[in-house]
Amino acid sequence: MNTPLAETLSVAMLALVLVCAVVRPFNWPEAVVAVPAAALVVATGAISPAHALDEAEQLGPVIGFLAAVLVLAQLCDDEGLFQACGAWMARTAAGRPRRLLAQVFLAASAITAVLSLDATVVLLTPVVFATAARLGARPKPHVYACTHLSNTASLLLPVSNLTNLLAFAASGLSFTRFAALMALPWVAAIVVEYVVFRRFFATDLDAGAQAPATGDAPELPLFALVTVACTLAGFVATSALGVDPAWAALAGATVLGVRALLRRRTTPKALLRSVSVPFLAFVLALGIVVRAVVDNGLDTALGHLIPDGTGLPALLGIAVLAAVLANAINNLPAVLVLLPPAAATGPGAVLAVLLGVNIGPNLTYAGSLATLLWRRIVHAHDAEVRLGEFTRLGLYAVPASLGASVLALWASLALIGGG
Repeated sequence: MNTPLAETLSVAMLALVLVCAVVRPFNWPEAVVAVPAAALVVATGAISPAHALDEAEQLGPVIGFLAAVLVLAQLCDDEGLFQACGAWMARTAAGRPRRLLAQVFLAASAITAVLSLDATVVLLTPVVFATAARLGARPKPHVYACTHLSNTASLLLPVSNLTNLLAFAASGLSFTRFAALMALPWVAAIVVEYVVFRRFFATDLDAGAQAPATGDAPELPLFALVTVACTLAGFVATSALGVDPAWAALAGATVLGVRALLRRRTTPKALLRSVSVPFLAFVLALGIVVRAVVDNGLDTALGHLIPDGTGLPALLGIAVLAAVLANAINNLPAVLVLLPPAAATGPGAVLAVLLGVNIGPNLTYAGSLATLLWRRIVHAHDAEVRLGEFTRLGLYAVPASLGASVLALWASLALIGGG
């Protein structure tokens, strides 16, 4: 296929896939459109079979890792981890909405970092709804915190977000160095978000609430906590040994899965459902479609836009470009498009891309798949999400948290080094 036609077809397929992922016509899984679109760009020659296979091979370990982490998060929920978290928030908030917001920030930040943003959106959001109702507090600030932190608080570890896994593979960094470089940006972004939330939702937070009725607190699932801690240690060990961290994630999921099956707390069918095979197929297909767009000229265009170097102005320019692109085409395609030219500049540029594609999506609904999923969960609880309010909050939070995190990344690179 000639280049102009291949470019047109690739862009059209990417647009179709993204629109259908946002709208989800007939409540179809995202893969229903994405997989045929990927097959079409290969069949028509918009991308060569060799390049499509290369993209699949690069995404394979990442998708396997994601599958294991999704199972691990669901098993933690089955063990009662999130219910215990909700009881802790209600008890320690003592009827004060501002304290509850702080507890939600702590819980969502930790869960997002360790068990991925999907756990925060899918498993923690319903718990936050129930906790706010139990206290008689207005749920809006606390529920909005779940979606913002599912994006912002996913900066810390390679396992926190699918975009992180892709960036981690492209950066050449070890697990521990990645975490060390992102620790300060992670803290800076969360602190700024918290300050913005306190001011933006001041009226809701000043409304009265009540202390929860005293009763027996649910038992803390120590086995699940120990398994998660050992899995995190496994991530560090496998990275140091040059082994794919997916094996550590698989080991953690296997330990909890076998225990849950023996205790009849889950079934093989439930475990398979938690893998979310249609979503994994969507990720793979989307990667192939994006690769077709890149191969047909987008890489050249972006190569001229990405600033050179890792000075503060360059890092800020890269992060802003990534944030804009994430809101234009969704953060997953944005990171797939930006990583190749950013990786040529060095790990600092890759991490700046990550700041943009993780924080930037808090500006619009379509910025990340997690936000779209969160919106569906909120509607399922008969709550309202107003576009104007969501965007206004994003306009306050995103520039401030992105600027603070870029400054923190620049400082981390100067102190630790990106090698």
